[in-house]
Amino acid sequence: MQTFDSDLLADLCARAAASPRARAHHNIHAGNDDPVQRFLVAVQHSSYFRPHRHHTRSELAITLRGGFDVLAFDDSGTVTGRWSTSADSGAFAYETPAGTWHTLFAREDASVFLEVKQGPYDPATAVDFAPWAPAEGDPAVAQYQLWLRAARPGDRY
Repeated sequence: MQTFDSDLLADLCARAAASPRARAHHNIHAGNDDPVQRFLVAVQHSSYFRPHRHHTRSELAITLRGGFDVLAFDDSGTVTGRWSTSADSGAFAYETPAGTWHTLFAREDASVFLEVKQGPYDPATAVDFAPWAPAEGDPAVAQYQLWLRAARPGDRY
């Protein structure tokens, strides 16, 4: 039996704050071979999730602390949808269908979500990064993040 408490979330948020990527993960599943991948992700406001898609798997994310904005895109990088989740009110979760280009960002520091997706995890096929979005570490990321925070359906960077 595993239990998860506020101390775990506080520790995870502290690790995210100290991380160069401004996020930290806590795996709940036993390993990459587990048929259901489950993990907690703590995210700082500055963290960048490069737009990506998962060809064969959907993903479910449940907001446990703070809030997130989630954007979906078409193949050319045009925003096709924008949603907000919050641990405190309104929508608290989202599910992204397989093959959907998407990204998310925390609206505030120390935001946390629980992600669930089908395993096993294979790093060679797990994710396809959008060619129209800057890679992590690219100097263009800061400007792209500003654009993401304001982007609405129909917008293209």
